Amino acid sequence: MRLDRTLALITELPAAVLVALETLILFAGVISRYVFNAPLTWSDELASILFLWLAMLGAVIALRRDEHMRLTTFLGLMGPRRRAWVETLGVVVVLVFALLMLEPAYEHFLDQWVVTTPALDWHDGVRVAAIGVGCVLLLVIALARLAERASLQDALSCIVFVAFVAGGLWWLKPVFAQLGNWNLLIFFVAMVAFCVVLGLPIAFAFGIATLAYLIFTTSTPLTIVVSRMDEGMSHIILLSVPLFVFLGALIEMTGLARAMVDFLATLIGHVRGGLQYVLLGAMYLVSGISGSKAADMAAVAPALLPEMKKRGAKEGDLVALLSASGAMSETIPPSLVLITIGAVTGVSIAALFTGGLLPAVVGMLALGIVVYFQSHGENMRGVTRASGAQIRKALWIALPALALPFVIRTVVVEGVATATEVSTVGIAYTVLAGLFVYRQFNWKRLLPMLVETASLSGAILLIIGCATAMAWALTQSGFSKALVELMAVVPGGKAGFMAISVIAFTILGSVLEGIPAVVLFGPLLFPVARALGIHEVHYAMTAIFAMGLGLFTPPFGVGFYAACAISKVAPDKAIGRVWPHLGALFLALIVIAAIPWISTGFL
Repeated sequence: MRLDRTLALITELPAAVLVALETLILFAGVISRYVFNAPLTWSDELASILFLWLAMLGAVIALRRDEHMRLTTFLGLMGPRRRAWVETLGVVVVLVFALLMLEPAYEHFLDQWVVTTPALDWHDGVRVAAIGVGCVLLLVIALARLAERASLQDALSCIVFVAFVAGGLWWLKPVFAQLGNWNLLIFFVAMVAFCVVLGLPIAFAFGIATLAYLIFTTSTPLTIVVSRMDEGMSHIILLSVPLFVFLGALIEMTGLARAMVDFLATLIGHVRGGLQYVLLGAMYLVSGISGSKAADMAAVAPALLPEMKKRGAKEGDLVALLSASGAMSETIPPSLVLITIGAVTGVSIAALFTGGLLPAVVGMLALGIVVYFQSHGENMRGVTRASGAQIRKALWIALPALALPFVIRTVVVEGVATATEVSTVGIAYTVLAGLFVYRQFNWKRLLPMLVETASLSGAILLIIGCATAMAWALTQSGFSKALVELMAVVPGGKAGFMAISVIAFTILGSVLEGIPAVVLFGPLLFPVARALGIHEVHYAMTAIFAMGLGLFTPPFGVGFYAACAISKVAPDKAIGRVWPHLGALFLALIVIAAIPWISTGFL
């Protein structure tokens, strides 16, 4: 416990400070450039240096808090004894990953030390040292977890098991040398699937598979893994990930989300299914601000679900609708998946932000039809229609909150701020609205919110880093070229390729979640789409909507379980009720894939 408190102190407070500093630095850059016409030449550079430290410290915090993204479906089916052993095995694999990364991280630090930054004239080693420090802290936390949670017998047996597997793979090196690209199936399909099924965090599953592939089938130095991770995690556009996560937490804390929900409730809360329609509309509006599905659901559900239960709505239907609305809103800017797909494929972020609005409307209409048929038996006793005065009052109160999505979009379109910086404008707006308009700003919650932002962001960014290294290995093996050639000749041309993409991204979204799936397969499949004449924004919207559908589809989709947790409803009560909603979204997906104008009409 003493060690745990020490680790919390040396990671959480610096990470919280880094989130605050990143916000201030980027916002100062916007003000200096747009208001005073005096750009800060060093702002992006300093933000980039601090960003890698934020990402690694966040990954460490997420490991200490058990907040890394992972699949727990199969763990839940195990008995207590077997589950304890498998959990211990996962910790040992994390330990091995951190150990293997130490020397390459140090070598990468030495290589980058000779490089200096143009504006600040700092050694780049100051930035990349974050990877080595992060690996040391990951190692310490893994050792602490073994000491705290695992029996000596389980720890020793897991270490022996991992050593036995490593020894067997080393003995088979001559065989691997003859297998060629079959090694990709062994390491990047079988090994990754094995690790994910056992509940290992997805980032470490990608990382250990990539390290094993390079060690046992190639002579490539492991520093390439660190350099690819550095490249994947340091893309400046990804700095918007922690900032939008923080913005999502702020709009809930300052009352902006509640104001929007209350206004929508006064408009249509009196009709049958009215609150369900309010939930859909609120998810659409809030998603346009926060960029985080978990933040969206947490902001909307507590305000609506109690009243919906009073009206006789079944718990399972509520969770099903909340889950499906999360899938529906994946394309709404500034979705983190939109930002990621723009970063890894080179598609314009502004175009993605514009193209994502109508696909979500199609999904919302499809869910609205389901709600219409499900709400016939709703108990409307005691429900009164809001008067005109009440509607006007609710609108007046909600106006500052309703204006925020338009402020964010206008700031980007008019060139006031970049896609990375716009979140800081939203944060400043939300803070001012919370302090002076809604008079709702809990200073005591600020530090925990900053730490939670760092943790979630670190978990996401470590996945991106490890997936970038894995994608590099796939590219170097020639797999990407073979995939392009195969996909380019699928039967049916564009239609056949889109059909395969819909199925593939739905499955990938279910198993890997949207962001790692995008990082892995976006750079491979987008060139094929371009070669076939498919508009890249249309393809992006189809892929993101499909991954969102998979993300919230049980039994693997973790978004479904997040909706259950936020609603405080057992998954078994909702799993049988979610299929009509997901079926409606699948039909919406077919419409989006078949009609490019829905994604490109306003570009």
